[in-house]
Amino acid sequence: MKLMAVQDAVGQVLCHDITQIIKGVTKDAVFRKGHIITEEDIPVLLSVGKDHVYIWEKEEGMLHENEAAEILCQICMNDHMERSQVKEGKIELSAACDGLFKINREALRKVNSLGEMMIAARHGDFPVKKGDKLAGTRIIPLVIEKEKMEKARQAAGPEPIFSLLPFHPKKAGVVTTGNEVFYGRIQDTFTPVIEEKLNEYGAAVTEHVVWNDDNEKITKSIIEMIDGGVEMVICTGGMSVDPDDKTPLAIKNTGAEIVSYGAPVLPGAMFLLAYYEKNGKEIPVLGLPGCVMYSKRTIFDLVLPRIMADDPVTAGELAGLGEGGLCLNCPLCTFPNCGFGKGV
Repeated sequence: MKLMAVQDAVGQVLCHDITQIIKGVTKDAVFRKGHIITEEDIPVLLSVGKDHVYIWEKEEGMLHENEAAEILCQICMNDHMERSQVKEGKIELSAACDGLFKINREALRKVNSLGEMMIAARHGDFPVKKGDKLAGTRIIPLVIEKEKMEKARQAAGPEPIFSLLPFHPKKAGVVTTGNEVFYGRIQDTFTPVIEEKLNEYGAAVTEHVVWNDDNEKITKSIIEMIDGGVEMVICTGGMSVDPDDKTPLAIKNTGAEIVSYGAPVLPGAMFLLAYYEKNGKEIPVLGLPGCVMYSKRTIFDLVLPRIMADDPVTAGELAGLGEGGLCLNCPLCTFPNCGFGKGV
């Protein structure tokens, strides 16, 4: 820092906030640290009793916080995102469209471990709406070594830390199973729930069949739906280990690759996820347990956004949902602004 007379400081960068106090009106910073002083600022500075100010002296190998903030933004920002103007070493990112927010968590941790800079984001693998805030970045000191920002680039890797995958409306097929529905003993209340959740993402049910607990019929219907052009298949009912529940067997017999039968999530433990390969595309096939029909939020709410964004779900990711996989059934549901599904 260097002390300089206000009249000589035009074009220089302030090293500290300048507070203005007007009784009964304001007590706030009239200029923030990092502000570049202009001719018009001189009368204001003099009016608040500042004949001298500390300004930043440019040093070789050092970057001003705003310059460094631009670098931090570059290693974070990706397509379908918008950014704020830089202010006091801070830049915020927001969503330019509806989609699934993704984070390279290892890269994020590495950059935040460097010190003197920070990146704070909302949780990844969750849906966002256009305009939602995604992340905020900031350089902590007024100046930072250029070398340290290069280390941040290296720690982040060649791709941006964040990505936003737009949703793709899909045609869905629903296979309703169970003797109780097939023979008219009870009404099908499951399919309307599925339709409502799909509608949130612009998807629609284009094929629907109801079968008794006959695994061969279920298998045939799944394959026929995929051959007919549906982009995902959802099977409801018959997901437990009871002798009459044949849905998991039916899905397996299609030849689809089973990612997982069972997930450490309540509600939703008996969930099944598989992918059926068709013409080079992976068609998701889901087996939904009965809890999806009557519980407000379940495993389906955690997986569906990723399906709609064509983001493959792995067995390891499902296993990681154990921490955060317990829905607390709060009287007032605030999902996704809660801990449900915030796995590691």
